[in-house]
Amino acid sequence: MTSIDLRTLNRTLLERHFLIDRTDRSAHDVIRHLVALQGQEPNWPHIGLWSRVAGFRRDDLEALVRARTVVRSTMVRRTMHLADAEDFAWLRPSVRSIVEVALTHPYFADELTGVDAAELAREGRDALAGRALTRKALGEALAGRFPVKVTRRLADAVELLVPLVHLPPAAAWGRWGSPAGIEVSLAEEWMGRPLEDGPRLETLVLRYLAAFGPASVMDIQSWAGVTRLREVVDGLRLRVYRGPDGKELYDLPDAPLADPGRPVPVRFLPAFDVALLGHRDRSRVICEEYRRRYAKGASGGVPMFLVDGFVRGTWAVAGQDLVVRPLAPLSARERDEVEEEAERLLAFIGGDRLEMALA
Repeated sequence: MTSIDLRTLNRTLLERHFLIDRTDRSAHDVIRHLVALQGQEPNWPHIGLWSRVAGFRRDDLEALVRARTVVRSTMVRRTMHLADAEDFAWLRPSVRSIVEVALTHPYFADELTGVDAAELAREGRDALAGRALTRKALGEALAGRFPVKVTRRLADAVELLVPLVHLPPAAAWGRWGSPAGIEVSLAEEWMGRPLEDGPRLETLVLRYLAAFGPASVMDIQSWAGVTRLREVVDGLRLRVYRGPDGKELYDLPDAPLADPGRPVPVRFLPAFDVALLGHRDRSRVICEEYRRRYAKGASGGVPMFLVDGFVRGTWAVAGQDLVVRPLAPLSARERDEVEEEAERLLAFIGGDRLEMALA
C-alpha cells in the first residue's frame, strides 16, 4: 500500500478543485465536477467560482439557475447547495435519510407534535402543484389543515419531506446574508424530470472521490451526511493509499496525484467552501489549531484565504471595504501576494477599499 504525505493530499485537493490554476471550463462544468457547491447565502458560491474559473462573471451563476441547468436546494449534510439539475435528481434521493431525520430534532418535533409527516408531505405537494410560493405563504396555506403555533415550521418541514428548489433570484449576486422571501417550487416540476426512485450510493462515492480523493470512508460520510458507506466502498474497485496518520484513503484507480512541490498561488475561499468542508479530517487544507479556533462557533462559515495551499487567514466584507486578517505573521513576499489577490477580489465584489490587518 503506497503511503501519501500531507502536502501531496493538499496539492491533489487544490488541483482537483481548480485552486492552483483557474480553469477554462465553464462554471457549470465546475459545479458538476464538485458534485454540489455549498451556498447558504447568495454571494458565497460566486466567490467560490471566481476563485476557480477564469473569467467568471457575477451573472454567470444566476444565468444557470434561471435556465434551470443548476438548482439550489437542500442536499448533502442537510444544507443548502447548488448542483447540476441532472445530478440533483440522484443526489437528493441519495441523502434523503439525513435530510428527513431533522424532523426528529427538537426544533421541529416540539412544534409539530401530532402532525403526520406523510400527510403533511401530500398536502405540501398539493399546495405547490403548478405554482411557486414563499415559505411564509406555504406555511399559511397549510395552517388550516395543521394547526400549529408557528406556521413557518410547516413550510420548513415540507422542504425536508419533499424535494423543493429555490427559484431565482435566490442564487443571484447581491447579498452576504440569507435572502428573504424565497419562493420554492416542486423540484420535479421545475426541472421537468422525475427524481430517482432510490439512492445511488456508488455514484455518490465515485463522484466524490473524483473531486475530493484520496479520502477515507469517514471523509465521504462527513461530506454527504450519509452513514454506513463502508460496504459501498468495499464493493468498488478503488486504489488504496496509506495516509499521513496511517489510515486508509481511497481514490479512483486512474486518478493522478499532484506534485507535492508544486507552487500554489494565494486563493480566497468563501464561507462554507467545499474545499474546507469536504472532509472529516480537514488537515489537508487547515491546521488543527485554526480549525478548532473557528469550528465551534462558525462550522466553516468563515471566509478564509490560503497561502502555499493552507489556511493562513480570514477575510470579511465590511460595508464597501474588504478586510483581510492574517492568523499569523506573513513574510513580505507572502503579504504582497495576498494583497495582489485581495485587490482582484475587491474588484470582483465591487468594493472600494482594501484593509490589510496585522497578525
